[in-house]
Amino acid sequence: MIGMIVTGHGSFATGLTSGLKLLAGEPAFYEAVDFEPEDSIDCLTGKLTGAVNRLADCEAVVVFADLTGGSPFNVASRIKLAGTDRPLEVAGGANLPVVLQAYLSREAVQDVVELTESALEAGRAQLVRFDPAAEDDEDDCECEE
Repeated sequence: MIGMIVTGHGSFATGLTSGLKLLAGEPAFYEAVDFEPEDSIDCLTGKLTGAVNRLADCEAVVVFADLTGGSPFNVASRIKLAGTDRPLEVAGGANLPVVLQAYLSREAVQDVVELTESALEAGRAQLVRFDPAAEDDEDDCECEE
């Protein structure tokens, strides 16, 4: 199983995890790590290191951070660069579609890089702008009325 860590500024990880629970149930092999205003970088490093260690039964771990280049992303990247006893991937720009895709795909996808890439693609695909003036194919919709 590939373990997952979601991290971000403020209560980002807790909030995103709340949405994941609503859609997929109580997550397993999963950690949410918030970077609270009172946390130092050393505190965040300890939190993320602890989360990686709690996922010791996983063959690999992926960390999804809110902002690429933000402190949670940078700390996770430093942990990766320092080396771990198993593969560790770090991805920035996480949103609920990214985390949901990764979470639901973990049993079918054994490669942590492939899992990370497919999750990021799912997140990108969900970024749209609603345009009520755009033509759509409502006639093709098989909706019950």
